[in-house]
Amino acid sequence: MGGVAYNNNPLIWSLLTVGQILLIVVVLLISVAFVILADRKIWAAVQWRKGPNVVGPFGLFQSFADLIKFVLKELVIPSGADKFVFLLAPVVSVVCAFGAWAAMPFAPGWVISNLNVGVLYMLAVSSLGVYGIIMGGWASNSKYPFLGALRSAAQMVSYEVSIGFILITVILLSGSMNLTTIVDHQDGGFWRWHAFALPTIVVMFPMAVMFFISFLAETNRPPFDLPEAESELVAGYQVEYSSTAYLLLMLAEYTNIVLMCGLISILFFGGWHAPFPETFLKSWPPVIAHLWALMWFVIKTAFWFFMVAMVKAIVPRYRYDQLMRLGWKVFLPASLVGVALIAAWRVFGAQS
Repeated sequence: MGGVAYNNNPLIWSLLTVGQILLIVVVLLISVAFVILADRKIWAAVQWRKGPNVVGPFGLFQSFADLIKFVLKELVIPSGADKFVFLLAPVVSVVCAFGAWAAMPFAPGWVISNLNVGVLYMLAVSSLGVYGIIMGGWASNSKYPFLGALRSAAQMVSYEVSIGFILITVILLSGSMNLTTIVDHQDGGFWRWHAFALPTIVVMFPMAVMFFISFLAETNRPPFDLPEAESELVAGYQVEYSSTAYLLLMLAEYTNIVLMCGLISILFFGGWHAPFPETFLKSWPPVIAHLWALMWFVIKTAFWFFMVAMVKAIVPRYRYDQLMRLGWKVFLPASLVGVALIAAWRVFGAQS
């Protein structure tokens, strides 16, 4: 995101980088506020309710009212809790959730750090978020949060294995772990997107579906919200949290959800590319072309969040044994077969 001409001046480069980070953090915070509102509105619409509709026009300011409420509430720490770890856990979760966005490209050149190993960085940083949940569950000194933390650790590790193999199929197709290169590989229309490109559609479309289901489990979203299942664990790892600490845990969870919605758009559905050839962009000013690209990235990310919200509204919760069976006995073998097929096609079938 700019700053190339100032690389020789460390002070200016540092200020520009900090400015970019602050801009993305502020945009994310505002986006998460409306994402939470959208989640509640979609769920309400499925149940023929209006959802939040009092604070502001159409209830648009409901999330900001909730923010004020959480900030002003008293922070209660259980007497037997490890106070330092108890308060550190939400901070760890939020730092990991926002840290993953450092390598997320929004449009051509619009990225804080254009890493050559962007996919690996994303997988590593997002997987660290489980430490916040484990720390929060253990430090609460209560059996229900601890059981929720254990469930979360097992669940996230199980589905990260499948996500890792699914990512390998994308890396094999694009020949790079750089997210911008992966998006550029899908330029030219929806028939070139990894999920729809022939002849690999027979493998990659199921991989895209498996990635979607796996990131639901990875982010503890329904129907895989077993670490915080109210009917079993009284809200699980976060049951002892209140006030700003609880707010930070929810912020981390929704930030990770939006991250995964953006990531599935980049990996399988063309990222910021429109579903038709964009040869006309060559005659457009660069800023307008980048805004056009940003618009498509936002549309795709919003669509996948809508799908996440609909799954929450219409799919019943899994039992924990069903969750584990799906991850280890279905997704893991299927993703391994997908890696083998894509690798074979790259070696023997792809035209150089």
